[in-house]
Amino acid sequence: MKISDDLEKLLPFGYLFLILMGILKDSIYYYQFGINILRYSTIMDVLISPIAEFTSNPIILIAIILLFVLHFHLPSFLAKKKDIRFVQKAFELKPTDQLSAEEAKSYYNGIAIKSLILFLLSFFLGYGFAGGYFNKKKLHNNTLEYDFRIDFNEGESKDVFILGNNSLYYFYLVKGDKTVKITPLASIKNIDLTKNKMIP
Repeated sequence: MKISDDLEKLLPFGYLFLILMGILKDSIYYYQFGINILRYSTIMDVLISPIAEFTSNPIILIAIILLFVLHFHLPSFLAKKKDIRFVQKAFELKPTDQLSAEEAKSYYNGIAIKSLILFLLSFFLGYGFAGGYFNKKKLHNNTLEYDFRIDFNEGESKDVFILGNNSLYYFYLVKGDKTVKITPLASIKNIDLTKNKMIP
């Protein structure tokens, strides 16, 4: 069984895993502000959440691409370095001398896939928890930077810190108010960037 064959069979499950991780990340992040994000999300929001997460920041995108590339080549690396003690301990390798070439290749593919899952799980959980925790802490300490100005259709404008958004809503905090606001996109005329940051 070739590496490409293994990956081809796992692609649908891989994307499903990424969708679940995206849901978990958003749920953990928004839950810290008392928001059940699934109540405000469409099916499309859920389906594109992993892609939106990966492309939200160039550094994250590059890191994720490198992660996938490294894990694509990991099986061949493990096969070549299987006798090195550090590699054996780091990946908890078992002896493959009694296995056929195809069985050994599938074994190393499995190790690489498990390692990739662990890295992605750590990334999504850590990103969701840390993002919510530090923003909540800044809110509590009054150190949030309100870098955006929202102009509403009614003519009102507010300086805000944007927690996030999806295809239907913006979630934000208004300067001087610690209550999270949820506003439909249709009621927003435009968003002005008051500092050098990227609009979510």
